Amino acid sequence: MELAEKKMTIEVTEKAIANVKRFMESENKPNNIVRVGVRGGGCSGLSYVLQFEDAATINMMDQVIEKDGVRIVVDKKSMLYLAGTTLDYEDGLSGKGVTFKNPNARQACGCGESFSL
Repeated sequence: MELAEKKMTIEVTEKAIANVKRFMESENKPNNIVRVGVRGGGCSGLSYVLQFEDAATINMMDQVIEKDGVRIVVDKKSMLYLAGTTLDYEDGLSGKGVTFKNPNARQACGCGESFSL
């Protein structure tokens, strides 16, 4: 894989995958995908989006990243902001859930849900 190709993707940790799978099983939604994206808003200008959707919503403009049976889907526009990001799962004093470790973010809010470039 060439360097430019490597950058236009996101990484997902094993811990994040395990927790997404556990959630999908508990909600009895085995055919769901995880849609990851970016939208305008939040205290820093851009907000992360993470939602579960039916696999039928995947379209040809989406990039699909499959890891251990879980499909992560990112639309083309969001990938411009998320390239190189790592999705992780944290379970600590400040809460638990999927976190975004985005090397493109110049500034992030305290809750980690929004960022600016």
